[in-house]
Amino acid sequence: MGEKIPNEALGRLDSEAFRSAEKLPVHVILDNVRSAQNVGSVFRTMDAFRGEKMHLCGISAVPPHREINKTALGAAHTVDWEYHDSTVDAVKKLQREGFRVYAVEQVRGAMILGDAPWTFDPKPALVFGNEVEGVSDEVVKVVDGCIEIEQFGTKHSLNIAVCCGIVLWNISRHFDYKVQ
Repeated sequence: MGEKIPNEALGRLDSEAFRSAEKLPVHVILDNVRSAQNVGSVFRTMDAFRGEKMHLCGISAVPPHREINKTALGAAHTVDWEYHDSTVDAVKKLQREGFRVYAVEQVRGAMILGDAPWTFDPKPALVFGNEVEGVSDEVVKVVDGCIEIEQFGTKHSLNIAVCCGIVLWNISRHFDYKVQ
């Protein structure tokens, strides 16, 4: 086995370098995510993959928030974000701006995540739903497509922060990051 790498030797970007670094051209939309800790975890995941922007919608907690800070570990200060009252309005706004918007949800006809041919023209935006209901039916009706993570156990869903991490990792494998 190898030796654990100390944090200072990982060569991570500082906040200033992060702001100017090339981003993974993906936006994440949170559809009424109830847990501020889940919101914080998504901030941290977006920071890890250098995601471009988050859209917090409806009842989703927004920074500054003690519970977001607990899991984001500062990522709410590095990741660009904005708040929208309505997830449908956020989706339509991004579509007008040229994004292809996908709900990450189990629906008939959804594309399996591993089969998705990720390209970044147009940029993708991903909607993740709340912890009980998932992505709302009204949002599913206006997105450009749906993506499903295959699962093989007895449960029918994943925690939203875990789901977001899996999807962003998968997409990041198709993007050629420039070394800073």
